[in-house]
Amino acid sequence: MKKVLVALAGALAFLYLVNPTFGVFEFLPDNLPLVGNIDEATATMVLLGALRFFGWDLTKLFVKQGALDFGRS
Repeated sequence: MKKVLVALAGALAFLYLVNPTFGVFEFLPDNLPLVGNIDEATATMVLLGALRFFGWDLTKLFVKQGALDFGRS
């Protein structure tokens, strides 16, 4: 049951981000200052969490990696 709920939450988050209604259905309109993009950020976090639950950890893409060291002083 948990897998079904996580998959459903991930699918809904994906559909919200794809936005097939072209902005007709939004929880927070994007033109509100400072809070307009919170709903998209939340949907992104839900989608990343659902993908991580199923073994696709995309959060590693956002980790800052060290610079390359070519042995020069």
